Amino acid sequence: MGRDLVDVAVVGAGLSGLRAARALADASREVVVLEARDRVGGRLLNATLGDGVTVDVGGQWVGDDHERVRGLAGELGLEIFLQFGEGKNVVDVAGTRRLYKGTIPRLGPRVLWDIFIARRRLDRLAKGVSAEEPWAADRAADLDGQTLAAWIEENVRTPMAGELIGLAGRTVWGAGPEELSMLHVLFYVNSAGSFDKLIDTEGGAQQDRLDGGAQQLPLGLAESLGERVRLSTPARRIEQRGEVVRVLAEGAEIEARRVIVAALPAIAARIEFDPPLPEQRRQLAERLRPGRLSKCMALYEEPFWRDDGFTGEAVTDAGPVTLTFDSSPRDGSAGVLLGFVGGPEVGDMDGMGEGERRVAVLACFERLFGPRVAQPTDYVEQVWSEEEWSGGGPTSNFGPGGWTAAGPSLREPAGRIHWAGTETATVWSGYMEGALQAGDRAAAEILAAEPGVG
Repeated sequence: MGRDLVDVAVVGAGLSGLRAARALADASREVVVLEARDRVGGRLLNATLGDGVTVDVGGQWVGDDHERVRGLAGELGLEIFLQFGEGKNVVDVAGTRRLYKGTIPRLGPRVLWDIFIARRRLDRLAKGVSAEEPWAADRAADLDGQTLAAWIEENVRTPMAGELIGLAGRTVWGAGPEELSMLHVLFYVNSAGSFDKLIDTEGGAQQDRLDGGAQQLPLGLAESLGERVRLSTPARRIEQRGEVVRVLAEGAEIEARRVIVAALPAIAARIEFDPPLPEQRRQLAERLRPGRLSKCMALYEEPFWRDDGFTGEAVTDAGPVTLTFDSSPRDGSAGVLLGFVGGPEVGDMDGMGEGERRVAVLACFERLFGPRVAQPTDYVEQVWSEEEWSGGGPTSNFGPGGWTAAGPSLREPAGRIHWAGTETATVWSGYMEGALQAGDRAAAEILAAEPGVG
């Protein structure tokens, strides 16, 4: 096994690691990217249904203000199109199915007012929690010791409003409200700009999609990096000795001046570090845990729900699916219905086989949209908690006490080791936009620390 000498070694060929590597290569740095999987993209993954219908079984949407994603898509020649949203949405909560248009369901004035006040309170509290230093906020310890579930119980008067806020969290974070630190929720809201932006389609995080699938973004970056990207090469050990960092991986040994680890903290913890990382950083791996989220896609000959006057968007508390979207191709040549299973519902399905899970998901689709959705021509699911090198999704979350105990180490370099990944972002953390921002930041740190290299 030969030893390669580079300026920077990047561990992880997800969107964030590839973005950092491209920025460094553009600055004339010698860089190599080591990826454990046999593919690039991390939590971005395309799959094919039927006779060639591409679907996103990982990250999918481009928000209204995701400027980095839009810029990269333009650079790669990828087209962005509007998420379908014409027609009626479905809300199926507390045993009652209701139809509505727009963003506000018909739930009665008390529930609607309750939801409005709760969202406004969340936004107001989030303004006092810096996305750069959440642990430094006023009342940080109190907020970090409280769960979102406890906050809902104290601040939301109607059970239905509380249930709907909790259901939103199952998809946004892949966790139940009882698992989430309130400080983490407020950090997340701040990084996105508002609670509404997290959950809305028009003007929010789910506004647009990439024609041909979001994995095209990392595939395009990897193509520009060429042989610098090495697949099926998991890093096992990172040693720091003076001004040299040595990365020992399966089939490779790299010596670099700096290293970027662009992996979830829980996955990065599998790497042996010598000398050991600071204690606070080691705590991070235990406290910042991957969410639990599955994406289920059913294929039909056409998106017939559109002709029936439905958008394909629904929210339900009956499970196992909590949220659905129309995920059909841009030209409507086939119909694809997407169902999210998030948080505790993923655990409820752990003991089921793939066939049983499919039956349960399609039964939920049928309850929401009628008998025609019960017989798809193809079906695929991606259970992210079973994916070896992700361990969950869509992002990682702090439970109570996590931010104040370990948060300051999230972006703090450990000697010559720097950190990327969407979890480290301060703008749109947990999203593709955040992954790109984190990659830009990590690359900038190295260029500032090593201005004479290259």
